[in-house]
Amino acid sequence: MAAAGDASRWVSVDTIADLLGGRRLGDGQYVIRGIRPLLSAQSSDIAFLANPRYVAQLGQTAAGCVIVGPEQQGLAATLPSAIVCDDPYAAFARLTRWWAARFHRREPPPGIHPTAWVDPGAIVDPSASVGPFAAVAEGATIGPRAVLGAHCVVEAGAHVGADAWVAARVFLGERCILGSRTIVHAGVVIGADGFGFAPEAGRWAKIAQLGAVRVGDDVEIGANTCIDRGALDDTVIAEGVKLDNLIQIGHNVRIGAHTAMAGCVGVAGSARIGAHCTFGGGAIVLGHLEIVDAVHVSAATVVTRSILRPGHYSGVFPMDDNASWEKNAATLRQLHRLRERVRGLERALPQSRVLPGNPTP
Repeated sequence: MAAAGDASRWVSVDTIADLLGGRRLGDGQYVIRGIRPLLSAQSSDIAFLANPRYVAQLGQTAAGCVIVGPEQQGLAATLPSAIVCDDPYAAFARLTRWWAARFHRREPPPGIHPTAWVDPGAIVDPSASVGPFAAVAEGATIGPRAVLGAHCVVEAGAHVGADAWVAARVFLGERCILGSRTIVHAGVVIGADGFGFAPEAGRWAKIAQLGAVRVGDDVEIGANTCIDRGALDDTVIAEGVKLDNLIQIGHNVRIGAHTAMAGCVGVAGSARIGAHCTFGGGAIVLGHLEIVDAVHVSAATVVTRSILRPGHYSGVFPMDDNASWEKNAATLRQLHRLRERVRGLERALPQSRVLPGNPTP
């Protein structure tokens, strides 16, 4: 929040309405100095209402302006000002990006920091920024306006696309590719060896990982996430994918466009995941499975078989010795059918044969 007299940190409601393409209600010259949730917003803040569950908070907020949908504009009319948008949540997202670029983020200047090391055989666009103690190896390319944070490592032959933003301590392995406008948060490792070993005479023999990682345009990768390079073919993260913190993507995995994964998801090697899927936190996908487009997996679900039909899938099953677990899992899948059979048998019996105290399951 800016100080009350800081004219460089305020914006009018009319300016925001024009930015969002929304319809303004109330005072268009009302001054906004911050963005906050409905209940903690003050008179100089803008808030938003997207979920109908929180409509009661609209009558409790002290916000000077609220972004609302058309169905809530009547309730918002009592506020000093409001902005009506068809999709308030998308409008809020657009506003946060604009606000961050204008008031919060300081773009680093183009050029290579004196403490960075860039191999003479690397190509760094003059408009790119390479931060302190970063290292860019031979044959690597850094695209226009790309930003490499402090202590980043870009190995030989790797590529960072135009307008990519790579935070501190990110590792981009040999021959790996980051698309344009990618955002990679601190501590991410892209292109470490996949977990590949062959049993040999009671030991594990390493399988050299000869592939790379290809990350498409407009991907965002959360802090400390790891994406392994492929064994032979590349690991592929398609355009628009969003990965949260602490995610593990195994070698040769393919993730389709605009799929999103919450924190601590694990995807084992060679799994194929379609486009526009979502995975809740802690979900696990076993290796070599196929998941089609538009599949939504609940948090902590373990996907043990391919999913070939779009839909919402959930399941957590207690651990047991494997033989017992498989038997119980097979029985559980038949539980609804068994229930219907028992109901049918009860209906076929004379009423006197139905034992008291034993209700239908």
